[in-house]
Amino acid sequence: MKSIFAFILFALSTVTMADTWDEISKEGKITLGVANERPYGYLTPMGEPAGEAPSIAMYVLDKLGVDDVEVVVTEFGSLIPGLKAGRFDVIAAGMYVNPKRCKQVLFSNPTYTIGEGFLVLDGNPKGLHGYGDVKKADEVKMGVMAGAVEFGYAKKFGVPMDRIVTLPDYPAGVAALKSGRIDALAGTSLTMAQLAQKDERVELAQPFDELKIDGESVKGYGAFGFRKGDETLRDNFNRVLDGFLGTEQHVSMVKEYGFGKHTLPGDVTTQELCN
Repeated sequence: MKSIFAFILFALSTVTMADTWDEISKEGKITLGVANERPYGYLTPMGEPAGEAPSIAMYVLDKLGVDDVEVVVTEFGSLIPGLKAGRFDVIAAGMYVNPKRCKQVLFSNPTYTIGEGFLVLDGNPKGLHGYGDVKKADEVKMGVMAGAVEFGYAKKFGVPMDRIVTLPDYPAGVAALKSGRIDALAGTSLTMAQLAQKDERVELAQPFDELKIDGESVKGYGAFGFRKGDETLRDNFNRVLDGFLGTEQHVSMVKEYGFGKHTLPGDVTTQELCN
């Protein structure tokens, strides 16, 4: 009886694994989730998907024969819950791969790697060039986006919890910085540089101290996210990515978003990042 029950469970799980891809391939339709964060994944004023992840996703989906693509915008911290709830089929937001997230979702092979940075007020009045400067200055507060890896970085680095301000998105972070609620906004160097270009009252903190935790340099690796059980969909993405990443077409495609050969992930695997 136990063996029959186990077989039924296996059969059900096998069907579930194939369901999403079967439905997508039959209907030619898929839904992507983005956090409206430049340059990773966002919608243009005309409602068109743009950014590193959506651009690559559109290429992959075209190769897979999926031509009806819908994009759902949500807060970054709602991407994984939204994926698990079925609001969309793929997270196309340049989400970093880490062990905690790997317990909740599947990830494709990484598509880029990048370091960290701070956005500060013009002139960097408090001289903040890294997490160490925040940690040692009792009056300084830093902002991080809800659900982003920077919260964990700050915590591991020893920044007191009462000086870490969680914000829903980067526009809210810039507003908090300009109002004096925080003294530095943490994120990837790419995002911080792009935010600085839009507002003369803020700037990218330069130089920025290399972030090391437990003696290890911290670099993020971004990838597409999928529901547990959607291995077929994930594997199909990876099959196309394997022949695309690093090509001239790929580099040219992502160049306008600040990515390029310098952000290629190299030989780092998702399995390594999940362990």
